[in-house]
Amino acid sequence: MPVVTILQGPRDVELKRDLVARITDAFVDAYKIPAETVQVWITETPADSWAAAGKLIADS
Repeated sequence: MPVVTILQGPRDVELKRDLVARITDAFVDAYKIPAETVQVWITETPADSWAAAGKLIADS
C-alpha cells in the first residue's frame, strides 16, 4: 500500500481534493493497483512556521 506524504502551506480544500485525486490516479496508472490501496497524507504548516533562505515564509 503506497503512502504519499505532502508537506505544504495551507491550501483550499478544493485544491487538495484535486491533488489527492491526481496522485491516486498516478499510482493506479503506474503500479496497476486499486485506488483503495493508495493513501495520501497532507500536513499543512502555517507560513509563520516555515522558512526558506533564512526567512520565514510569512515575512516574504
